[in-house]
Amino acid sequence: MLLCALGLLVIGETVLKGRLEGMTFLMYWMLCFVFTGLAVVTAYFDARALQTKTRREARELLENTLNKIQRDAQNKPRSNQPPELN
Repeated sequence: MLLCALGLLVIGETVLKGRLEGMTFLMYWMLCFVFTGLAVVTAYFDARALQTKTRREARELLENTLNKIQRDAQNKPRSNQPPELN
């Protein structure tokens, strides 16, 4: 979408400059604006999806780490005797 908007911009400013008049001028640049808007909306949703994925992975990492610490603590042999002093 962004490439389409960029292509329309370049073509509109080079090849079609001076050829677009009236309603065709308005429709052409409106189409360019629509493609730019779609690119922005797509980027927004992509950023939100990435943020959600990152948050979920961070939560899973924290939970896994805490579970590992808990398992290690339960499996560690316990000694009820105080340490000897020399």
